[in-house]
Amino acid sequence: MTILVTGATGNIGGHVVDHLVKRGADVRALVRDPSKADLPAGVDVVQGDLLNVDSLRSAFSGVTTLFLLNAVVADEYTQALIALNVAREAGIERIVYLSVIHSDLYVNVPHFAGKFGVERMIEQMGLNATILRPAYFINNDISLKDVVTGHGVYPMPIGSKGLAMVDARDVGEVAALELIRREQSAAPLPLERINVVGPDVLTGAKVAAIWMQVLGRPVAYPGDDTAAFEHNLRQFMPSWMAFDMRLMCERFLTEGMTPDAGDVERLSALLGRPLRSYRDFAAEIASA
Repeated sequence: MTILVTGATGNIGGHVVDHLVKRGADVRALVRDPSKADLPAGVDVVQGDLLNVDSLRSAFSGVTTLFLLNAVVADEYTQALIALNVAREAGIERIVYLSVIHSDLYVNVPHFAGKFGVERMIEQMGLNATILRPAYFINNDISLKDVVTGHGVYPMPIGSKGLAMVDARDVGEVAALELIRREQSAAPLPLERINVVGPDVLTGAKVAAIWMQVLGRPVAYPGDDTAAFEHNLRQFMPSWMAFDMRLMCERFLTEGMTPDAGDVERLSALLGRPLRSYRDFAAEIASA
């Protein structure tokens, strides 16, 4: 009985693999380049690509449970649909899919809308899956630390509605627990959706205040200029992706990203501990 993890060398997938291995699971990791895969001993590393059907058929052979994670790329939607169809062809009836919270609300944001389309496929084709819907990853803000610590500015235009930011380590552990629950079930479990959120709903001003307290010096939130944000992102990512991120931030401003009643309590009970907070993350960055 084997659990296959896609995106196994990434930020979330790496945590998923680690937690599965610690719990004694039989893990196979799908990677593009096995020579660069620094994974725990005992993990079966296989080479493959989510657009290469032959490599997927080989990787899925003998697999009982699938963790499907698709990176934010231009053909993310196609990758996900192909992977799920090949999994179905292989008879895999236990799936955990990493979607995103409010994919049904952020309808004009490409990487949200694509994930919502995948959710619809899972539902309409009767696949037995847990759909994890994480909020914005706290750890994304690692890329902002030099601006925060060096210039005293928190530049992410997240607005005043609030985001229930979640630590990637918590997302990885929740995914691993769900994979094991499905793997160990005597029969495939029905479709389920789980919002994966952090303990606090944070605005731009609140995040700046956390950094100010942790660093012991002023940190400002300059406001909600999504056009300037897109312009800055275009310096180190493709224009389509920078625009995608701008559209996401515009929905942060109008919709926010808040949990449903009971989400925090459910996750805390599942993990058996409190969820990691943004303050914890900022303190780790400051101490480093």
